[in-house]
Amino acid sequence: MARAKSFVTHMTGGPVDLPSTILGIREALPAEMREGFNSEVEQADAADLPLLLARWAMRIPTDQDAAEAELADRVRAGDFSGVTFDSESDDAWRSAG
Repeated sequence: MARAKSFVTHMTGGPVDLPSTILGIREALPAEMREGFNSEVEQADAADLPLLLARWAMRIPTDQDAAEAELADRVRAGDFSGVTFDSESDDAWRSAG
Protein backbone atom coordinates (compact mmCIF):
# COMPACT_ATOMS: atom_id res chain seq x y z
CA MET A 1 0.00 0.00 0.00
CA ALA A 2 1.37 3.43 -0.96
CA ARG A 3 1.83 5.83 1.90
CA ALA A 4 0.97 9.51 1.76
CA LYS A 5 3.96 11.84 1.58
CA SER A 6 1.90 14.81 2.68
CA PHE A 7 -1.43 15.89 4.07
CA VAL A 8 -3.45 18.03 1.67
CA THR A 9 -5.76 20.70 3.00
CA HIS A 10 -7.83 23.16 1.04
CA MET A 11 -7.71 26.84 1.87
CA THR A 12 -9.12 29.97 0.26
CA GLY A 13 -6.34 30.02 -2.34
CA GLY A 14 -6.47 26.31 -3.15
CA PRO A 15 -4.82 23.09 -1.97
CA VAL A 16 -1.85 23.16 0.41
CA ASP A 17 0.53 20.23 0.92
CA LEU A 18 1.68 19.79 4.51
CA PRO A 19 4.26 17.28 5.75
CA SER A 20 2.85 14.05 7.17
CA THR A 21 5.84 12.65 9.04
CA ILE A 22 6.79 13.41 12.63
CA LEU A 23 10.14 14.81 11.48
CA GLY A 24 8.61 16.86 8.65
CA ILE A 25 5.96 18.39 10.88
CA ARG A 26 8.45 19.14 13.66
CA GLU A 27 10.82 20.90 11.24
CA ALA A 28 8.01 22.95 9.64
CA LEU A 29 6.51 24.16 12.91
CA PRO A 30 7.68 27.46 14.39
CA ALA A 31 10.41 26.84 16.98
CA GLU A 32 8.18 27.93 19.87
CA MET A 33 5.65 25.16 19.06
CA ARG A 34 8.07 22.24 18.74
CA GLU A 35 8.30 21.38 22.44
CA GLY A 36 4.51 21.04 22.69
CA PHE A 37 4.46 18.92 19.54
CA ASN A 38 7.25 16.65 20.82
CA SER A 39 5.51 16.19 24.16
CA GLU A 40 2.17 15.22 22.57
CA VAL A 41 3.76 12.84 20.06
CA GLU A 42 5.85 11.12 22.73
CA GLN A 43 2.82 10.54 24.95
CA ALA A 44 0.33 9.60 22.24
CA ASP A 45 -1.15 6.17 21.80
CA ALA A 46 -0.33 4.76 18.36
CA ALA A 47 -4.01 4.74 17.38
CA ASP A 48 -4.19 8.49 18.05
CA LEU A 49 -1.15 9.45 15.96
CA PRO A 50 -2.84 10.05 12.56
CA LEU A 51 -5.28 12.60 13.95
CA LEU A 52 -2.63 14.16 16.21
CA LEU A 53 -0.24 14.58 13.27
CA ALA A 54 -2.95 16.06 11.06
CA ARG A 55 -3.94 18.52 13.79
CA TRP A 56 -0.36 19.68 14.26
CA ALA A 57 0.26 19.86 10.50
CA MET A 58 -2.68 22.27 10.26
CA ARG A 59 -0.77 24.63 12.58
CA ILE A 60 2.16 24.97 10.17
CA PRO A 61 2.26 28.49 8.71
CA THR A 62 1.42 28.67 4.98
CA ASP A 63 1.46 31.32 2.28
CA GLN A 64 -2.34 31.32 2.39
CA ASP A 65 -2.71 32.20 6.08
CA ALA A 66 -3.20 35.94 5.44
CA ALA A 67 -6.08 35.30 2.99
CA GLU A 68 -7.70 32.88 5.44
CA ALA A 69 -7.40 35.40 8.28
CA GLU A 70 -8.88 38.12 6.08
CA LEU A 71 -11.86 35.91 5.20
CA ALA A 72 -12.44 34.98 8.85
CA ASP A 73 -12.27 38.64 9.91
CA ARG A 74 -14.75 39.60 7.19
CA VAL A 75 -17.22 36.90 8.26
CA ARG A 76 -16.83 37.83 11.96
CA ALA A 77 -17.68 41.41 10.99
CA GLY A 78 -20.93 40.18 9.41
CA ASP A 79 -19.94 40.30 5.73
CA PHE A 80 -21.12 36.97 4.30
CA SER A 81 -20.83 37.95 0.63
CA GLY A 82 -19.55 35.02 -1.40
CA VAL A 83 -20.18 32.55 1.41
CA THR A 84 -22.32 29.51 0.58
CA PHE A 85 -24.10 27.86 3.47
CA ASP A 86 -24.69 24.10 3.49
CA SER A 87 -28.46 24.64 3.57
CA GLU A 88 -28.18 26.52 0.26
CA SER A 89 -26.50 23.67 -1.63
CA ASP A 90 -27.42 20.15 -2.56
CA ASP A 91 -25.75 17.07 -1.12
CA ALA A 92 -24.34 15.86 -4.45
CA TRP A 93 -20.78 16.41 -3.23
CA ARG A 94 -21.41 13.90 -0.43
CA SER A 95 -22.28 11.09 -2.83
CA ALA A 96 -19.83 8.22 -3.00
CA GLY A 97 -20.97 7.24 -6.44
